[in-house]
Parts: sequence; C-alpha cells; structure tokens
Amino acid sequence: MKRWIQIAVGIALLLGLLWLTRDKATAAGAEHVSYTELVTAVEEGRVKEAELRAGEIVARYTDKDAKKPGGTIVADRIPNMDEQPLLKNLQEHGVKVTGKPESGWFSSVAFGILPFLALPLLFLFFSGAGGVRGRGRGVAESHAKVYDRSRENQVRFVDVAGADEAKGELEELVSFLKDPARYRALGARAPKGVLLVGSPGTGKTLLARAVAGEAGVAFFSMSASEFVELFVGVGASRVRDLFQQAKDKAPSIVFIDELDAIGKNRAGGTGFVANEEREQTLNQLLVEMDGFDPSSGIVVLAATNRPEILDKALLRAGRFDRQVIVDRPDLRGREAILRVHAQKVKLAPGTDLKTVAQRTSGMVGADLANIVNEAALATVRRNATVVELRDFEEAIDRIQLGLKKHGQVMTEAEKRRVAFHESGHALVALSVDKAAPVHRVTIIPRSVGALGATLQLPTEERYLMTTAELADQICVLFGGRAAEELVFDEVSTGAQNDLERATALAKQMVMRFGMSKELGAQTFGSGPSGRFLGNPFEVSSDRSYSEETARIIDSEVKALLETGLARARGVLEARRGTLETLATELLEKETLDRDRLEELVGRPPKEAA
Repeated sequence: MKRWIQIAVGIALLLGLLWLTRDKATAAGAEHVSYTELVTAVEEGRVKEAELRAGEIVARYTDKDAKKPGGTIVADRIPNMDEQPLLKNLQEHGVKVTGKPESGWFSSVAFGILPFLALPLLFLFFSGAGGVRGRGRGVAESHAKVYDRSRENQVRFVDVAGADEAKGELEELVSFLKDPARYRALGARAPKGVLLVGSPGTGKTLLARAVAGEAGVAFFSMSASEFVELFVGVGASRVRDLFQQAKDKAPSIVFIDELDAIGKNRAGGTGFVANEEREQTLNQLLVEMDGFDPSSGIVVLAATNRPEILDKALLRAGRFDRQVIVDRPDLRGREAILRVHAQKVKLAPGTDLKTVAQRTSGMVGADLANIVNEAALATVRRNATVVELRDFEEAIDRIQLGLKKHGQVMTEAEKRRVAFHESGHALVALSVDKAAPVHRVTIIPRSVGALGATLQLPTEERYLMTTAELADQICVLFGGRAAEELVFDEVSTGAQNDLERATALAKQMVMRFGMSKELGAQTFGSGPSGRFLGNPFEVSSDRSYSEETARIIDSEVKALLETGLARARGVLEARRGTLETLATELLEKETLDRDRLEELVGRPPKEAA
C-alpha cells in the first residue's frame, strides 16, 4: 500500500509542476480586461504590441502610456468571431502583432508526453515490479492460495474416504516430506511430480490437501487457468513466482489443478498453430520442474481429468514421475464417503447408509456430498428433526429422476397403462434368475420426462457381467412393453428409453463382447475413443468390416432383442394374475417398496420356457 501512495504522490507532483510552468500570461501578474477595453486601448494608441494565443490576446502598453507604461493586459478571445477587423485595427495603429500555435506548451506535454510517463506507472501497478513480494497482487505474481503448516482445520487422510489405493500411493510422499534424510541416505529420491488422474468430483484436490496436512508443510494451490493472462509472458512469470515462493518455504507442495489448461499437447493434433502464450507458460513449467533439486523438499502435485491430451514432455521421467488414478468409489467406498459427510447432519438411529450406497452406483464423492445435503433439505421440507432413510431416497430420486410433478395430471387410461408398464418391469425382474433385486416401483411422474420408474438395487458391486446376466437385463427392459402388449393388445411410446437401452446393450454383446455364436470371438469397430472420460460402453461409428458382416451383426442384435421380448412375454403370461394384482396396488398406492412387492409377488417360480 505504501508503494502505491508514493506512486500517487509522484503523479501529483508531476501534474503540479506542469501546472506551475503553464504558458499563461496571468502567472506573471498581467491585468485581465474585457475584449472591449482592449479594442479601446488599441484605438487610443496605447498598445505597442499584441500576441494572439489559442484562447486569449496578450497586449503590452507603450512606454508613453500615462496609466501603466510597459504594462501587460490580457483579454479572452471571443469564440466564432471573425478576427480580421481586429487585425486590421491593430495594423492601422502600428501595433506589432505576433502569434502562437493553437496548442500551448502545457497542452502538448499533457497530451503528448504525459501518457508515455504514465505507462511505466501503469506497468508498475499491474505487474507489481519494484515492490517486496507479498505486498501486491500484480499480473506477474502468482495468485496461489497458500495453506501453511500453522493453519487450523487442516485436511488429513482420515477426512478422505473411498480412495484407499490413491492414499496408499501418496503416503510415500508424506514420508519423504517428513523425513527426507532417510531417503537420501539410501540414494533414493521422491518423485518430482505426481499427477492425480480421475473423473471430476473424485477428490483429487482433497487428496492433495490431505498430503500437505499429513506432512505438515506449506501448500500452494493454483488453478492452471490462472497462469494465463491478457499480457504476453505473464503466465511464465507467474510460474517462476510460484516456484520461488515454494522454494522460500520448502519443504512445500505445489498443487496445480486442471493441468490440461496449460499442459495440452503442443502439437495440438490438428496441424494448427498452438497458442504461443500457453506454450510459453508450459515451457516455463517444464524448466522449473527440471531446475529444482529433488532433495530440496518441493513436490509438485497436479490434477487432471483428461490425461490423454497432456504434452508428452510433462509425463516423462523426471517431471511427473508417477500417475495416481483416483477412481470412482466402489460400494464400500461410497458407504465410507457417506459416513464422512453424514457427520455434519443429524441422522436418525438405525439409518442404513449401505442401502444408500447401493442406490448410488457410479457416483463420486461430490455427488454423494450433494445427496447428503439434499436429504437434509428434504428433512426440513417435511418439518422433521432427524434425517431418515426416506429422506435419502427422496434425495436420490430428485437427482437421478428429477422433481416430482404433482401438477401433471394423467388421464385414467394413461395412468393405468403406466402402472401395468412398471409392473411388467418389476415382475420380470423378480422372476428371472440373474436380475438385480427390485428396490422400489413408482408411477409418480418426474421432471426428466419419466412417467414412472422401476428401481433395482444391486446386492454387491459387479465388475464383470456374464452372457446370462446381460440377457436377463434385456429381458427386464422389455418387461414394460410386453405387459402393454399383453394387457392392451398394442404398445405405446412409453417404451422408447427401454428400447434404446436394450438395443445398445445387444450391440455391445455382439460387437464388443464377442457373445455371438455366428460371429465368434471377435470385435467390430474401433471401440471407445480412448479418452479417459469416454463412455466404456460406447460403440464407434467407424466401419472396419464388410457389408456382409454388418448384415450378420444386425441379424444377431435382432435375435437377442426378439429373444428378450419373447422371454418377458412368457413370464408375464404365466403370471398374469400377479401382474393384475401388482398394477392394481400400484394404481392405489403410486409407490411400492421392496417388502410390499415381495408380499404381492411371492417366491418366483421357475421361468417359463
């Protein structure tokens, strides 16, 4: 702040100097008169010389003037007035006339030189040059958030749940930062850089802060996008400043979030010229990571969810030596994450968080934190004091299915059709061998466009699926359409999403999983795009097979779908009475949970052939 006061005072002094030296006759004690008085003095022969300026006329009396010999008078020029009569009058009375340009010395300096004098001052203001580190936040200085070892409420590994493998990998870094001498004695060195790779919300930033909290060292956190600024060269300057601060407070951790913002492959992969400023920033980062001593106690952590686009120079040995995958949590990990976040709310005794974890398959830590918060909000909406399992159910439905549309009024015919549709899904799922158990069935419309839903709850985390399990999934997906055909003798548009999912699954079985007897154990197409965040069940549109093979693929996919539909129709025909009972109950209650479903359906008999 003191430096900016000095700069402001300097500017004020400069302007004051220009004001004192301004080209004005009034500063020399001249008498200001009216234009008429000046003309009168000229006509009386009391003026010997006159000087015409931009906005005034300066005249000097003759030495013979009895009132003010040799004195000076000043009169303002009248705008838009013809000066020819005045000039003629001055010449007729023998007055010597001189003139000056329209722009005086003060104006020339103010509008010419002053901007150039102000440029260095503006640069000082934006760049922070010439000051002591930490007194300003200029463009050239890094804007990293610093969490030093004295900070309270530091994050520890115990605060990070659902990432046991990643925590195990990072414990070596903590050990090195705590006792680097033990590593140096053996000639070992810790990795210079560790790249945390994972989907958004998996806890990469939280893990990095936990490493700093466990090691008790300074933690510098900065997003990669903050390096790039309007001015050329600022990104590289911020990188230098960040690493200098880290060296000053070593041992320390430098954490760069969203590294792909500056670390993209310089080749670009498109043949176009890359962004020069981003490349300069990346080059400076590479230099800094090469320049510091591994034993200096500085560790660089970075996070990205797109490692496939990073420059190869970043990933070579000696820079980011190690990549740690922070994957989506499994069932046990999700339950652990829920318990961490549930400590912030008042849970009802006996609330089963494992059931919540089972329903949140595929969700990451950020999603689970949102689930807990939404459950607390649902508790407030029903004017309760503790969060119960039903609040978690409402939160999950709200996020996965959308808001309840109580205002949407379906006709009785539509509601009855939806009830039989969802009952068909549920009954088939409860009848086949390999389907996940049905957790709940509802016919309450949701804002995402679903008129009803059948929610299945896996009993365990699955990483592999057999042919029989996938076939049963297709069969369950056709349960709604088969029920409509059986009861109403026609189908509706309500099975659109079921058909899309069943078709995609059948294509995967034929084209990627080699589950076709006709085509054998081979894959077709290029598969997923290779992106880290790509859909693992994506089928590429690349055609690397013949038209005859394409015809066989279509035939095999169609056979799988027709078989699934026929199986679903056979189950429902065999249990037509149970289907009617289930739909009637669903029309009355709108939502049926697992216990009630088991009461109505009972033990499933052997599936009809």
